[in-house]
Amino acid sequence: MSNELLADTWQDYELIDSGNGERLERWSECIVRRPDPQVLWAPANKKLWKQAKARYLRSNTGGGHWEGLENYPRQWKINWHDLTFLIKPTDFKHMGLFPEQAANWLWCANKIKAAKRPIRVLNLFAYTGGATVSAVSAGAEVCHVDAAKGMVNWAKENLKESNLGNRKARFITDDVLKFVQREKRRESFYDAIIMDPPSYGRGSNGETWKIEKNLYPLIKACKEILTQKPLFFLINGYTAGLAPRVLQNLLDIELKSFKGIATSGEIGIPHSQRDLILPCGVFGRWESQ
Repeated sequence: MSNELLADTWQDYELIDSGNGERLERWSECIVRRPDPQVLWAPANKKLWKQAKARYLRSNTGGGHWEGLENYPRQWKINWHDLTFLIKPTDFKHMGLFPEQAANWLWCANKIKAAKRPIRVLNLFAYTGGATVSAVSAGAEVCHVDAAKGMVNWAKENLKESNLGNRKARFITDDVLKFVQREKRRESFYDAIIMDPPSYGRGSNGETWKIEKNLYPLIKACKEILTQKPLFFLINGYTAGLAPRVLQNLLDIELKSFKGIATSGEIGIPHSQRDLILPCGVFGRWESQ
């Protein structure tokens, strides 16, 4: 089963327009322009783009840089429902949050609340903790794992900004596969797993990650630390380059011993000034029945 999820519950984030390889976005009161390789069409209204006071420009030799960031604070806050996140433009064009993932945050939170039982969630490749904060807010106990110490610290800040610092959350800087393997030895089990694997990356001790080689073994390892009645298993694919059905097939194969259903699809963000959906990655998810 395939479908499309839309991140359409934002007030502090807005995809105003897109065109010529760029997004025009509002993050709270700050409007920026950022590259997006999916945008192959022309802008709807060129006048709108004059609102942006900061722009990320790609370099011909790789990488890139921001222009105009001095017009905005070094960091600022953005709200989604009752949650608060810190936005800090990075050297790699990212803002510290992927707004399309709000569609997944909402789905996970609703599943946790509807379970009406204690839920332990493992969030792998957890970045700055959007899913972690949402799951904690829904009442789950969350273990947040990422190989980048800076991202883990940022996630801790986000939890505090949302006034959830007293909830049950554990933050780990580690290689995700090694951590999962240790959790199996410790007989530490989870009711739900979230992962957002990159196409390529390095672990905390220089371990190499390639999604084509390492994703399936990771899913197999994660299956070994699921409780007897798991709630859900979610895989995001922002840069994976994989078809949604690939993620669904992996979940179908590995979780066939549990009673549930796997689905997959695309995630998108609607524009505010034109009738278009911007594709922002794929997902595969399994949920209990």
